[in-house]
Amino acid sequence: MRSPRLATLELRRFGRGKLPRAALVALLVLPLLYGALYLWSFWDPYGRLDRIPVALVNDDRGARADGKKLAAGDDITEGLRDSQVFDWHEVSADQARAGVEDGTYYLSLTMPADFSRRIASSSGDSPRTGALQVRTNDANNYIVGQISRTVFSEVRTAASTKASRSFLDRIFVSFSDIHGETVRAARGADDLEGGIGKAEQGSKDLADGLKDAKKGSGKLSTGLTKLTGGADDLEDGSKRVAQGTQTLADKVNGLADKVGPFLADNDESIGDTAQLVADSAAGLRRDLDTLVRRAPTAAEEAHTNSATLDAVYQARCEDPLLPDAACADLKKAKQAAADAAKVADDVNTLIADLSGDLKKLDGHLDTLQKHAQTLADRAPHLSEDLDDAVSKINELNTGAGKVAAGAKRLHTGLGTAETGATDLDQGVGDLKTGAVDLNGGMYKLVDGSGELSDGLHSGAEQIPDYDRQDRDLRTEVMADPVRLVSEDLHKAPNYGTGFAPYFIPLSLWVGAMVAYMLIAPLNRRALAAGASAWRIALAGWLPVVAIGVLQTVALMSVLHWAVGLEMARAAGTVGFLFLVTACFAAIVQWLNARFGAAGRILVLALLMLQLTSAGGTYPVQTSPAFFNALHPFLPMSHVVEALRRLITGGGLGPVWEACAVLAAFTAGALALTAVSARRRQVWTLDRLHPELTL
Repeated sequence: MRSPRLATLELRRFGRGKLPRAALVALLVLPLLYGALYLWSFWDPYGRLDRIPVALVNDDRGARADGKKLAAGDDITEGLRDSQVFDWHEVSADQARAGVEDGTYYLSLTMPADFSRRIASSSGDSPRTGALQVRTNDANNYIVGQISRTVFSEVRTAASTKASRSFLDRIFVSFSDIHGETVRAARGADDLEGGIGKAEQGSKDLADGLKDAKKGSGKLSTGLTKLTGGADDLEDGSKRVAQGTQTLADKVNGLADKVGPFLADNDESIGDTAQLVADSAAGLRRDLDTLVRRAPTAAEEAHTNSATLDAVYQARCEDPLLPDAACADLKKAKQAAADAAKVADDVNTLIADLSGDLKKLDGHLDTLQKHAQTLADRAPHLSEDLDDAVSKINELNTGAGKVAAGAKRLHTGLGTAETGATDLDQGVGDLKTGAVDLNGGMYKLVDGSGELSDGLHSGAEQIPDYDRQDRDLRTEVMADPVRLVSEDLHKAPNYGTGFAPYFIPLSLWVGAMVAYMLIAPLNRRALAAGASAWRIALAGWLPVVAIGVLQTVALMSVLHWAVGLEMARAAGTVGFLFLVTACFAAIVQWLNARFGAAGRILVLALLMLQLTSAGGTYPVQTSPAFFNALHPFLPMSHVVEALRRLITGGGLGPVWEACAVLAAFTAGALALTAVSARRRQVWTLDRLHPELTL
């Protein structure tokens, strides 16, 4: 009897009675229950994180940065609510601590009271980092703690990037402000350079003007000296004239009767004396007129020179940005000019105060001059006009007395004016020297202001000036300078899809393992009939393969249509799993056929070795060296790699390699089963009385 017919007869055995049919149904759905339930239970755990209760503590009190309120804790709280990651419960710190301890919450996230203040400190003198506090309890669930580290790392990164963006934005704004201020300073330096140039020209004009003023003050001092000498002579002469006129009047009045002959004898002498008085009065009037006219002009020139030097001093020495080494000399020159102006004012004031007396004096001199001239003219006729002469002599005597008194006051005033004019001449000389120094300093200052202007313009060009768009771009780049640009090739859409290549072969191995608990690995009828070893092996293998195919169809149908497994190559996946089923059935068959009851334990042990070395969860490189050594030599390792390419996509190299490996394992296992079948055709005491039965 051929092997397929023997296999069919073996399967028909399950149709006899309710219990065998139930066993067959259980056998068909066992991999489905094993694989589908496992994958369904954690198909998309990351998509349901919003069901995990987590405590959120926001103790942040806020802060102020650059005049604006900063509430980083509120911002993060709002962002976490919108993210729908975890089921957030806003509680107090004590409630969060107790909840994490007793399992009410899986973990807690706390924003301390100084959270915003620490973030705002980035723009101050003592920057500090903000700290988000996470509390987990692995006694509640270890995986949640691992997930939270990833989630909160993203929260921390987002908060740090936002804080950095705010800080850097202020830096770039400061750059723009500095650039603007430097540009304005450069423009001010340009204006300063122009103003200093004008000041330099003014100082040169001042020096030239003070040179002329020095000449004028020298002339004024010399003229006043001469005028003082003339006033001294005038005082002495007028005094003598007054004495003479007094003596003459006394004699004339006392000797009126005797005057006639006297006049007749002395008419020529009287005429000469009167003429002298008239000429002296005329000269004195001219000197007084010169003094009155020149005094206000000298005072005005002194004030002009003082004001000019004061302006130069203010421009060069009262501006803290432009210190000048000549300021000390300028200050002395300014003070000397002020003193000279004061002296000129005193002279002018004196003349103004004496203006009434001077006018009176001038009037008296005019009267004296007229009377003296009249007397001189009438002297030859005095004897004829004695009475008139006596009267005029008395008038002459009175006028001469007044002239003498006025000449004395004039001499005293001119003495003071002479001293002031000497001081004025010395002060103007100092001003002249200071103005020359000022002109030299201003020349150097012009060069320095030019260098300052050029330097500020050059500095302004080197300081960046960012507009809002450029500033936002640079702030974003510097706040997050390194970004992870990930490209996920053949991305698995969820957690279950990623683990399907691991659990599907696991369920098929379990299906084959249970199938050989119900089906004999070596067909008893074929053994009894003395069939060939290969036929016996195939007769025990084909029924389980057929059941495995049905198991695969049921499992993949439920995973695809009910659970939602999407496969990049659905037909290829199912076809490959048929080969996996055949391979697993052959291996399990040989272990049961060769080792009997102990073979079932070996099947389970081999399953454990494959699960731990297949790299279905973590990369096999993370496992100890023992599992790394086993990895290439076990079929499930190749099955997992191939299913990953068939389900999520990618190159088919591992698939073809796995097919070759599975075909080799299948052929080898069947060959070993045939050898075992050959041995089982020979009856021994061990077969009649086995040491262990299951």
